[in-house]
Amino acid sequence: MSETPSPRTRVRVTDSKHRLFSASMELIGTRGHHAVSVDEIAKAAGVSKGTVYYNFGSKGELIGELLNYGAAILFERLDDGARHADADLGLRLMVSGALEFIAEYPSFAQLWISEQWQADSAWAASLAQMRHEVISLVRTALGRMAADGPPAPGSPAVDLDALATAIFGAALILGRDRHVFHPERSVEGCVDAVMAFTAPLR
Repeated sequence: MSETPSPRTRVRVTDSKHRLFSASMELIGTRGHHAVSVDEIAKAAGVSKGTVYYNFGSKGELIGELLNYGAAILFERLDDGARHADADLGLRLMVSGALEFIAEYPSFAQLWISEQWQADSAWAASLAQMRHEVISLVRTALGRMAADGPPAPGSPAVDLDALATAIFGAALILGRDRHVFHPERSVEGCVDAVMAFTAPLR
């Protein structure tokens, strides 16, 4: 069984790092991270370029730290669902929280998708750790759902690790697809689609 990750440090959403995160995600979403400079990010966030270099050293380190910061915000959105007494409802809340986060920060999801599987990405290891932590939370919820009652007679055994990965991937891609191609789709409808993966556990 996958280990449940240690709780992340809660983030403060009013500090300069949040302004840097929001500014960088907006700029990266418009032109891609290669075409965005530290000067532009600092200016858009209302902080000095010197402050950025002093705290982060380079654009790569800045974006790496902001990815970690974004992940901390995401985990706060997932927290209520992960702690919910009802595993099924808890998972629904987690998927809904993830989709709402992607709607608010679509460039974060795009950067995650584009960099996750690139071996030469400066942030691949950090993104892989985020992926592991999210999947572990989903896996825990699925384990609780499976324990609530035996599957229907004749139902095939379910690999909960693979199912957790499928739910993670579906939510990430569906959230991004909703932003780009189908903004008319409701979050609730998307949650229903993702939760359909859990049918074998019910």
